[in-house]
Amino acid sequence: MDEAAALTTTLITSNLGVLAALAGVAAFYFFLEEKSQWKLFQLFPPLLWIYATPVILNNLHVIPASSPVYDTLRSMALPVFIVLMLLNVDVAAAVRVMGRGVLVMLLGSLGIVVGAVVSYSIFGRFLDDGAWRAFGTLAGSWIGGTGNMAAAAEGLEATPEHLGLAILADNLVYVVWLPILLGCKAFADRFNRWARVDENRLDEMEEAALAEQSEQRPVVMRDYLYLGAIASMTAWAAAALAPMIPELPPVLSTSTWNLLLVTTFALLLSVTPVRKIPGSQNLAIALIYLFVAGMGARATLSGLGQAPAFVAAAFLWIFIHGAFILAGAYFLRVDVHSLAIASAANVGGAASAPVVAAYHRESLVPASILMALIGYALGNYLAILTGQLCRMVGGG
Repeated sequence: MDEAAALTTTLITSNLGVLAALAGVAAFYFFLEEKSQWKLFQLFPPLLWIYATPVILNNLHVIPASSPVYDTLRSMALPVFIVLMLLNVDVAAAVRVMGRGVLVMLLGSLGIVVGAVVSYSIFGRFLDDGAWRAFGTLAGSWIGGTGNMAAAAEGLEATPEHLGLAILADNLVYVVWLPILLGCKAFADRFNRWARVDENRLDEMEEAALAEQSEQRPVVMRDYLYLGAIASMTAWAAAALAPMIPELPPVLSTSTWNLLLVTTFALLLSVTPVRKIPGSQNLAIALIYLFVAGMGARATLSGLGQAPAFVAAAFLWIFIHGAFILAGAYFLRVDVHSLAIASAANVGGAASAPVVAAYHRESLVPASILMALIGYALGNYLAILTGQLCRMVGGG
């Protein structure tokens, strides 16, 4: 069936209808999670369903596989949410509270990169030739968060199916990894003796956390106008400059340069008073879910047939990350609470790090968010690097 014929059999064809469908899917699952309180969402959070539902709607011809709405989300929403999610990065504050725990997190990020390359060298033969893009995409999530995963997928020119593999593996590994991060609290005393942790470390962290606490003013209408203007102008500047930089295929395309530029510009803004404007994180997350829904709408079910091999690779990968985290905690004499928060800040991002922190040491919840934001800052750069290293290992 040609494209014109496919469009005639699609239930929703108007741009506004497609946007309504994507927004409706995203809103529905968060509404269902809030109202039902089903434990299912603790195992498989809304992100997985927000991606999977448009895949089904597309393959059932309820929404089209191609639409200007999807192109707009890629060209406009993606750079805007990158800027918004990076505006609150505060490396100095995280270091003041967590101290060497930040270095453990950075070693965990290195473990994500190394783990990807090792896993790809073993399992790559069972995957398609472009699967290195899926590894880079998942690395974006495990170093930063969902926004980095979406950005990496675009920067590495991953297919919607590659993003689907990354989302599936991310959620399945999370089901196993989160209980490990929570459960290690039971071994805190033995672990801290093994890692030769200073007896005063926890008290010093709590004092530093109290010193960093400050109340943020409520969001008002003009904040959204400020954020919209800043994010759109930053995205526009990156898009204007990216074509002027020579491409280095297959490593650095114009879209990759655009991603790296908008990331760099946003991090530069994060050290200015712009960081104090409230509301940027929630706005960014809403756009991220819309973008993920749009990627799902372009995917085919047949492209997910590689899932078993990719998920197996992901489990090997996460345990390599865990080995790096353990080594970092031992050699830097860092407590098990900081170790768990560091790994959660990597693998779970800003959504999971506070959950782990609240279970271990509630006073460290704000610091855990700051650590996750450092992951946001690194995620786009290291995801691109990870994908390219995997490509080189595969001989691509």
